[in-house]
Amino acid sequence: MKTKITIYTDGSSRGNPGPGGYGAVLQSGPYYKELSAGYRLTTNNRMELLAVITALEALKVADADITVYSDSKYVIDSITKGWVFGWVRKGFKDKKNRDLWMRYLPLHKKFAPTYVWVKGHASVPLNERCDTLATTAADGQNLLTDEGYENEGTGAMEESL
Repeated sequence: MKTKITIYTDGSSRGNPGPGGYGAVLQSGPYYKELSAGYRLTTNNRMELLAVITALEALKVADADITVYSDSKYVIDSITKGWVFGWVRKGFKDKKNRDLWMRYLPLHKKFAPTYVWVKGHASVPLNERCDTLATTAADGQNLLTDEGYENEGTGAMEESL
């Protein structure tokens, strides 16, 4: 029987762009893990997507039944409606966050997670916990640099991909 892993994620930005953060909660049986980080300049969509990426990157089991819950229509629709795969075929022409989507795609292939949209701020306990993690990280000290956002359009990202 496959291991079941439940992941809740959320992203936050204080201004868009502005300081931001993400939060993720991973659960499997008795195991529970929280992840979060804050960035000095980013966008809400980047933090929503980075929460999913970071959670999947933290997994140690490849053959698991993974369900990701997010209140981000941007993330959920981009994946479940297949938009991101069209963006790849078109070289992400006029699309943002290419760096993060390219980081996400191998994880999608490896884990094949199921996605579920949850309404934000609707008293879903683990979604609320992720919101707290994300906003606390965004408001924190020693914020990280979102290199992909801050270097977007400078050519630096194109060379690294």
